[in-house]
Amino acid sequence: MLEVETVDRILGMDGDGLPVLSVYVSIDPDDRRAFPSAVDGVLHEARLLTKDPDLDREARLSLRGDVERIVEAVTEEHLRPQAVAFFSCSGRGLFEVVELPRRVRDSLVVDATPWVRPLVAVLDEYHRCRVVVVDRAHARFWDLYQDEMVERGKLRDRALRKPDYAYGMREVATRNKAELLAKRHYRAVAQRLAEDLRRREFDIVAVGGHEHEIPELLDHLPREVRDRVAGTFPAHPREEDLGAIRDRAQEVVDRYERAEEERLVAEALEKHAAGGLAAVGLNDCLWAGATAAVDLLLVHDEVMWPGVVCADDGWMATAGDRCPICGNPLRRTPDVIDELVQAVIDEGGSVQHVEAETRLRDHLSAATLRFPLPPLPAG
Repeated sequence: MLEVETVDRILGMDGDGLPVLSVYVSIDPDDRRAFPSAVDGVLHEARLLTKDPDLDREARLSLRGDVERIVEAVTEEHLRPQAVAFFSCSGRGLFEVVELPRRVRDSLVVDATPWVRPLVAVLDEYHRCRVVVVDRAHARFWDLYQDEMVERGKLRDRALRKPDYAYGMREVATRNKAELLAKRHYRAVAQRLAEDLRRREFDIVAVGGHEHEIPELLDHLPREVRDRVAGTFPAHPREEDLGAIRDRAQEVVDRYERAEEERLVAEALEKHAAGGLAAVGLNDCLWAGATAAVDLLLVHDEVMWPGVVCADDGWMATAGDRCPICGNPLRRTPDVIDELVQAVIDEGGSVQHVEAETRLRDHLSAATLRFPLPPLPAG
């Protein structure tokens, strides 16, 4: 499972003057034997670089070692995920394999730093979802995260088997008793969710059950839990097909995540149009990242953009030869958006890769800011 600590560890890989090779390859679940060939195809560009006279000898040897180490890992390790990322700088003894829970675009990047944007995109796509399936006497709980569902327990309370069997006053009393027991059960479920939320065990909730019973639980949820409900789906608490429950819950999560992306983009663009603390467009976002002004960065998923970076003061731009701040030569990078993502993470900001079709496609990036941007340096 991909964790925040994994991304932090990758970000700490330092080639110290030697290139870092980052390779992402998806695995065809219907033909896993083709995976070595797919990796070999992606590595073609790196093999060409090992013969590039524009690179010094140490860099070429390091890249050659990277290619050999990745090929060796593919043959030795039993990889079963949807995709795999390799990070290597053999000249510095650095190598790591990261398994990913979903497919990504096959890609290869050689740069001074690891290319982590696909990792960050996968990580911020997934919310920790508490799945609860209920009726008037039963509840089952699971955690759904990165396509894995783990059971977290059950609740079973007393219920009247046939609350409508009587008649007259006896029928009224029986129905009242049934309602009282059901409310007691829903309060117990709500209390359990509230306690787990206080322990930060989940981000959102997906509620399953009979369509006419789900509103009863929702009415009993405290405000802080109700605000985390991403959606509902039809299910029976004693349903044995856990795959079906997971798929329905995942559909709820997917809809929630796309809606959240649309909302965040709309809010950032509206704030910018009103002259508020927001930046729109790659150039302004790069300046915001260089000045540590970004609170939340929104980037259109899988878009790469070449650019330049100053290693001394963090200046980032789409073009240029010398830093306008310190005058030092700029380092070229195949993806300046990745450099921006790393800078925002380093300064404690948040990053959201947007898969939903929004107006962000026209701008590549947008950001909400902590403070107004200072004037751009001249030059």
